[in-house]
Parts: sequence; C-alpha cells; structure tokens
Amino acid sequence: MITLACQIALVAIGLSVVLNVYRIVAGPDVLDRILALDTMVINAIALIVVIAMLFEAPTYFEAALLFAMVGFLTTVSFCKYLLRGNVIE
Repeated sequence: MITLACQIALVAIGLSVVLNVYRIVAGPDVLDRILALDTMVINAIALIVVIAMLFEAPTYFEAALLFAMVGFLTTVSFCKYLLRGNVIE
C-alpha cells in the first residue's frame, strides 16, 4: 500500500516540477522566476523524502535537510540581490 502511495506521490511531484519549469521559462517577471525556483527546491526535497520512504533508506533524509538549508540560503541571496544590487555588504 505504501508503495502505491509513493508512486502516486512521485507522479504528482514530477508534474509539479514540470509546471515549475514552465513558470521559470515563461515567467513574466524575475520575482516569478525566483518563486518558481524556490518551489522547485521544495519539490526536490519532497522527491528526496518520497524516494527515501520508497527505498527505506534513512540517509536520504539527511540529504533532504541539507538541500532545504541550501535552498533557503539561495532564495534569500536572490532576493537580497534584487533589493540591493549586491549580496555581501
């Protein structure tokens, strides 16, 4: 039962990644592209967690946590760059 749920989740997350790629390519504004990239990071984290549940491998959860921290930092640095023009003051 859990295998079927993980497969359905993988399909749904894959579809959302495709929609995020469309928003990155066709986004009318830079902010829309940054938000789509941040959403893609969240989808990638979800993908890693679902794969970890599917294969019963606990090391993937640590990778998802590291990916979440890096994704947060990149989103903050993109936004800071758009507001101020530089990242490091």
